[in-house]
Amino acid sequence: MSITITSFDGADRVAVDEAYRVGVAASEVDLPDLPPFCRRRFDAQFHTPAPGTRSLWALARLDGAPAGYLQLDLPQLDNTDNATAELTVHPELRRRGVGRALHEYGVRLLREHGRKRVVAMAVSALPGGPARSAAGGAFAASIGAQPALAEVRRRLEIADIDRIALRAALAEAAPRAEGYRSVCWQGATPQEYVADVAYLDGRLLMDAPMGDVQWEPEQVDAERIRGNERALDAKGRRRYHLGMRHEASGRLVAWTLLDVGASADWHAFQQITIVDPAHRGHRLGLIAKAENLHHLLTHEPAVRVIDTWNAASNSYMVAINEQLGFRPVDAWNNWQLTL
Repeated sequence: MSITITSFDGADRVAVDEAYRVGVAASEVDLPDLPPFCRRRFDAQFHTPAPGTRSLWALARLDGAPAGYLQLDLPQLDNTDNATAELTVHPELRRRGVGRALHEYGVRLLREHGRKRVVAMAVSALPGGPARSAAGGAFAASIGAQPALAEVRRRLEIADIDRIALRAALAEAAPRAEGYRSVCWQGATPQEYVADVAYLDGRLLMDAPMGDVQWEPEQVDAERIRGNERALDAKGRRRYHLGMRHEASGRLVAWTLLDVGASADWHAFQQITIVDPAHRGHRLGLIAKAENLHHLLTHEPAVRVIDTWNAASNSYMVAINEQLGFRPVDAWNNWQLTL
C-alpha cells in the first residue's frame, strides 16, 4: 500500500477534479442533510479567493487512486502566525494512514511558511441528534490538537416557524427600537453603508466568544469588503442583507446576512449577525434577523431550511435564534494545534 502526496493549484485541473470528487463522497456520507458539495464554490477558491488569504492544497493518492486532500488557508493581512485547515479523506479509503500522511505533509508546509498554530473543525453528534462520526475529533486529539471553541449548528425549518409568536415578539421589541430603521439590500453593499459594514465585520472577532482560539480581530476596510463580495459572487452565493440604521447619526449599527448557494435552492445559511456594542439593548439583533428572514423568503420561496452556527457560550445570540425557531442539530469543535 503506497501513499503519495503532491501539492497542486488551480492550474492542475486533474488534481482539482480529483479533490472535488473526494469532497463530494465525504460530504454525502458525513453530512447528508447539507446541500450537495458545490462545484462552483470549490472552483472559486482557486480563481477568486477571499482577499488576504493564500491557500495551499495537497492531494493524497493511495495506490494511485485519489484518497484525500488538504486545504490550508494562510491569512496574509492579519493573524500571520495562524492558519486554518480542512482535511478530507474519501470514506472508502479511511483508516489506512491517508489522514495522518496529509497532516504530516501539512505541518511541514506550515512550518516552512512560519505559522505557529492551525485551527480546524470537526463535527460530532448531540444527544438525540442525527448520527455523526466521532473520527474527526478523535483524529485531532491523536495528533495533539486541543479543543478550543465549542459550537453548535442549529437549523430552522421554515414550515415550523411560529409566525404568530414571531409577530408578537417583534411587536414587543418595536418600542425599544425607536429611533432605528431597517434597510435591506441584495448582493453588494451600497456604497453609503460599506464603511459601516466594514466596521461591524471587523468587530466580529472582538465581540463573539472565541474560547481558547488564538485569533486576533481582523482589520476590515471597504476594500476588503469588496474583495469578499467578489469572492462570494464567484461562488454563486446569493446574499440577503438587513441593517439597522440609527436615524440620529445616519450610521448602520447592526447588520445580518443570509445567503443561498448555487447547489441547492432549498437551503440557506444564516451568516453574520452583529450589533455595535454602543447600540445594544434595543432588540436590534432580533428585529434584524426576523426582518431579514422575511426579506430572504420573499425572494427565495424555495428555501425550506436555514442552518447557522454559534459558539455554545454565545447565550445572547443562541436565545435569539431559538426564539426564531432554530433547533440544535450537531456539535462542532474548533481544534487548535500549536506547531
